[in-house]
Amino acid sequence: MGNMDHLNWFVANPIYMFFGGIIMTLAWQSSSLSTTAIIALVASGAVPLPAAIACVLGANIGTTGTIWLAGLLVSDGVPRGDTLRIAMVHTGMNLLMAISLLPFVHQIAKYVGRFG
Repeated sequence: MGNMDHLNWFVANPIYMFFGGIIMTLAWQSSSLSTTAIIALVASGAVPLPAAIACVLGANIGTTGTIWLAGLLVSDGVPRGDTLRIAMVHTGMNLLMAISLLPFVHQIAKYVGRFG
């Protein structure tokens, strides 16, 4: 792999990677693609495991963009009714999970690293 020293400020910070995962998944509309790319980067040694876990948590939030986009296309510009309720619950649960786990990415990485 090429020289990635100029990206260390981003890759070494789990918070930046968390937001990067959100943006990457919103752009691609595929959390599976985002997660697969992150796994490949971890396997190659380009991304440390704690940052990768944060990025996957971000990808999980980014995937909620699909339901909001569908809600916009189904309604007259603002999701209403069942579409709004589904979007709110989907986004809320993913945010709750990410907010709960994000402070512990280093501990999670240490635990997962024992199996590698």
